[in-house]
Amino acid sequence: MNDNNDVIRKNGKAGHRKRLREKFIKSGIAGFHDYEIIELLLSLGTPRRDCKQQAKEAVRRFKTLRGVLEAPPEELRKISGIGPHNTFGIRLVQEIAREFLKEKLIEKPVYTTADEVFDYLYHSMRDLKKEVFKVVYLNSQNQIIDTEDLFHGTVNSSAVSPREVVESTLKHNAVSLIFAHNHPSGNPEPSKSDMDLTRDLIYAARTVQIKVLDHIIIGNNRYYSFAGKGLIGEYEMEYHGLKLSGTQRTKQDKTRTNISSPKLPWSE
Repeated sequence: MNDNNDVIRKNGKAGHRKRLREKFIKSGIAGFHDYEIIELLLSLGTPRRDCKQQAKEAVRRFKTLRGVLEAPPEELRKISGIGPHNTFGIRLVQEIAREFLKEKLIEKPVYTTADEVFDYLYHSMRDLKKEVFKVVYLNSQNQIIDTEDLFHGTVNSSAVSPREVVESTLKHNAVSLIFAHNHPSGNPEPSKSDMDLTRDLIYAARTVQIKVLDHIIIGNNRYYSFAGKGLIGEYEMEYHGLKLSGTQRTKQDKTRTNISSPKLPWSE
């Protein structure tokens, strides 16, 4: 009798997994509960084992589907019944999503909204324990040429060298830039140092006709866009105002020189 019950349970579990897979193949994840999606992912690592209860517990603990997908593997393994093989599917989806978003950005003009850039950057920067300053290099069609981590540690005007940023930009033959760095605290609001740094970088880039499109600060599932807040445009106006002021002073200095200085033989 017990053997028969075991067979029934095994057949029931196998049938449940089969129905989930068929449902996904037919219509994607539309209509799926969050725990059912997690169950499918966990079953990639242990296809012959029932993962329904573990999936429900994961959603309960991490609140949302996104919360589960972004949970560190060591935290997921604290759930009874979830081991390294179970987290394989979740890790696989994370890595595939990261590469897909990166290739999607590289293949087309990307700078339509900061949201698109954030979607990619968040996957690559969300788990960092220290601040990392990243530069996204773009061509004249606003397509991504490359991304590069230039500085690690506390991001401020003393740690990030505008000269190195300009040199790296010229090396990549880029015409515009997007800067990004993370705040491990989770709060993306810029500090005074972040604002000063952004202004310095815009000024430095403008001296070699390179345009800064944005500086995005990555927080906990949210971001701060300097362009979105109008600060990129404000700093650009300040730069042009200083440049114009400097040009006028130069003309005045030349006029004063012509008036007060005696003519020299080679000036005739």
